[in-house]
Amino acid sequence: MGLVETEALVLRTYNLSDADKIVVSLTEKQGLVRGVAKGAKRLKSKFGGSLEPFSIVNITYFQKEEMELVSIRDIELRKSYFSDASKPEFLQKFSYLADLLTKFAPPHDPNERLYNMSRICLETGAVELESLDIIALYFEYWILKLGGYLPGWKHCSKCAKEFGNAETADLQLDFNLTCASCSAGRSVERIGPAERRVFNEAQNMPPGKFIVFVAKSRTEVTSVSGILKQIISRVIDREFVGETSLTA
Repeated sequence: MGLVETEALVLRTYNLSDADKIVVSLTEKQGLVRGVAKGAKRLKSKFGGSLEPFSIVNITYFQKEEMELVSIRDIELRKSYFSDASKPEFLQKFSYLADLLTKFAPPHDPNERLYNMSRICLETGAVELESLDIIALYFEYWILKLGGYLPGWKHCSKCAKEFGNAETADLQLDFNLTCASCSAGRSVERIGPAERRVFNEAQNMPPGKFIVFVAKSRTEVTSVSGILKQIISRVIDREFVGETSLTA
């Protein structure tokens, strides 16, 4: 592929040797990229503070065919969230979201919608610290939707009848919803109209407006996010403790 230049979101770094680091980033043009930043640990490294997690950068790297690790030539810092990452609630939430990206985004598979969604969630989270739980739900919703794993909650999955505005539905083991007539008393839990509104409206507005829309529905936000985490756990074959996935 040769030389690639693209905007990117730095997710995390790992020590590779006494002087080098591996950088994991979500790029705008090439999806998830893992690369070697040679000399990044040296005091006078040319990379400076551009490798801090959650930084938005312009990255230039060289990629050889059939090689997953690229060679990072240059990183130009565009926006740093270093001060935000010093806040425990921000660091915990976005470390979790970065973990989801590394599991859901295939390496070197361009997905501009995923990149833009991740960036706007980061930008919104930096100014809406009291709404990080809502941003996490929004992110969970979209990472499942863009991956093709999100169930539909507007219609009964069996008879295809659209749910009424005040109708309660039954959540099934596959996370689809059924109406009372089709569920025959078999369900995991009941899903009320307020929870369905939270779920369905996440696709219709940016995170800032979504925060306003669900501001008085925090109980439903917690409930829906819990269900989305169950779907995520099934997809990646991992269980969650809080917002940390347990590796096998």
